[in-house]
Amino acid sequence: MPRTKTPPHLATLILLPAFSVLSLNMFLPSLANIAADLEADYSTVSLAVAGYLAVTAIVQLLVGPLSDRIGRRPVLLAALTSFFVASVACSLAQDVWSFLIFRMLQGGIISGYALSLAIVRDTTSERKAAGLIGYISMTMAIAPMLGPMLGGVLDTAFGWRANFYFYAIFGLVLLVICWIDLGETKPTKAERSGASPESVRTLMKERLFWAYSLCTTFSTGAFYIFLTGAPLVAASEFGVNTAQLGFCIGTITAGFIAGSFLSGRFAPKHAPATMMLAGRLTACIGLTAGLVVMLAGYLNPVVFFGSTIFVGLGNGLTMPSSNTSAMSVRPSLAGSAAGLTGALVVAGGAILTTITGQLLPEEGAGVILHFLMLAASGAGLASVLWAMRLRAEKPS
Repeated sequence: MPRTKTPPHLATLILLPAFSVLSLNMFLPSLANIAADLEADYSTVSLAVAGYLAVTAIVQLLVGPLSDRIGRRPVLLAALTSFFVASVACSLAQDVWSFLIFRMLQGGIISGYALSLAIVRDTTSERKAAGLIGYISMTMAIAPMLGPMLGGVLDTAFGWRANFYFYAIFGLVLLVICWIDLGETKPTKAERSGASPESVRTLMKERLFWAYSLCTTFSTGAFYIFLTGAPLVAASEFGVNTAQLGFCIGTITAGFIAGSFLSGRFAPKHAPATMMLAGRLTACIGLTAGLVVMLAGYLNPVVFFGSTIFVGLGNGLTMPSSNTSAMSVRPSLAGSAAGLTGALVVAGGAILTTITGQLLPEEGAGVILHFLMLAASGAGLASVLWAMRLRAEKPS
């Protein structure tokens, strides 16, 4: 049996969340081919994305508390085993419904994201955890950019099932890595208390936990709003073609990578509230400056996408510290906190993208989209200020 408090190598902590992202978007270029091969409507096959997101929200609500009760290691190994089996089944599916069923079972891989954060918090101090999560986030952000490219190449060369062969092989490799490298890190003092329903309810009653989690949710929400509206703005306002659109959308991810790198450098040296506040102010000031320029009549791609870079930069500064702080409210329930925060982010993203789609007009969407992003970023700033007030009121 692995020794308690045996942290995995950094590479393992990077691979777990990165592969969670790849499992969502790598096969997206194959959706049309899957629909044709399985003789299904595209709208039905697209449930492999929407339904999968819903499943990941539910999974995070379950695996976080479960890992606090029985440990990080067994939950992760079970999730990776389930992912491997489901990937093999997807690659062999002969009808759309069996494909979708096993695709939903792949959602267990999201455990790799939630529990990697909990493992970092288990094994390091709050400030060091924020710095390490910053570096993990920086490298993890590359996965959404490379995933669809790799998936498209595999589909073109070998067909859509090759994506799921890749999932199965890499999932098995990751399972072996975790079996060898991942020792149990759940705090010993949590052995008896675990994650009983009562203890989880106690966490959910903590206003400070909600302040940190809402900061993460609204910060990520600004990014989801951007992804929803940027293609419309690029086409209707600027006449940007699809090749240029990919580059423009990638700028916000570049900002996030830069912000995460800065978190890795500075979060261990500064209080989490300082990093969160700096990130929220960066996002709000950048968006406000862009709005002022656009309202003055200078609406162009450089101004629009240049100001949204600050959302990515601000998120990179904020989220490692806000995630770490949410898990630090009750360290013995770090898994529950990571899972609840992850589920809240998914639910918040679904709500905000729906609102964005309803509110954006066909023309003049650029300014409206900026207002929506600023509102979400401002809500994140309000959450940080709320957290700072709660910390100040808390007896030392």
